[in-house]
Amino acid sequence: MTDLVYRTQNFLGRCLLRGFANWRVEGIENVPKHGPLLVLANHLSNIDPGLLAVGVPLRMRFIAKSSLFKWGVGFYLRKYGAFPADRNGRDLEAFRWARDLLRRDGVIAMFPESTRNPEGMGRAIPGAALLAIRTRASILPVGISGSSHIRSLWRMFFPTGNLTVRIGKPFSLPEIDGKVEREELQSLADSIMYRVADLIPKDLRGVYAQFEGDPVDK
Repeated sequence: MTDLVYRTQNFLGRCLLRGFANWRVEGIENVPKHGPLLVLANHLSNIDPGLLAVGVPLRMRFIAKSSLFKWGVGFYLRKYGAFPADRNGRDLEAFRWARDLLRRDGVIAMFPESTRNPEGMGRAIPGAALLAIRTRASILPVGISGSSHIRSLWRMFFPTGNLTVRIGKPFSLPEIDGKVEREELQSLADSIMYRVADLIPKDLRGVYAQFEGDPVDK
C-alpha cells in the first residue's frame, strides 16, 4: 500500500510538472543506486518534497514537521513514507526511526533548515549531520530553485515557473567515534549546506552565500 501511494503520487506529480511548469532535473547521474543515503536539500516551498520525490529516482522516506500530521493528512503522509518530527531537531523518536532505516540501507530526504526559507537559506540544525555520523550514510546534496512563489497548498496542483532540481555529487562526513561536541556538529551541518548552496543561484544562498569550494573532504 505504501509503495503504491508513493508511485501513484509521483506519477501524478510528474504529469502536473510537465503540464504546467518548465521543470528540469540536473545531475541525475550523481544519484547512487542504493542507500544508506541522506538526500539533503534547501527548502523554499511546500512543493519541495514532491520535487525531490519525482527528481531523485530512489524510494525515499521523509522527515516532516509534526504539525502536518493532523486529521486525515497524517494518514496519507505516513502511507507516502513520511515520519513526524518536531522542528527543534531534538525529536528522539524521529532520530531513532531515521537511524534504523539508514542502517537497513534506506534512503531519507530531509531539509536541514527545518523550515521554509523562500528568500534565502537559513542556518541548518545539526540533526542531519548527526544522523550521517552515527550511520555513516552517504549524503546527496540537492539544490532546489524556482519554487519560492508556490506558497499556498492549492498552487501545488498548478505548479508554474522554472523549477529546477540540481543534484550534486554524493559525499561522506569524516568518521567520528564517541561524543561529538555541538560546535563541531554545527560546523559539519554548515559544511553540508555549503554543498547545497553551490547548487542554487547566489541570491538564494542566504546565510551560506560565502561559498568558497568543497567544505568537506570526499
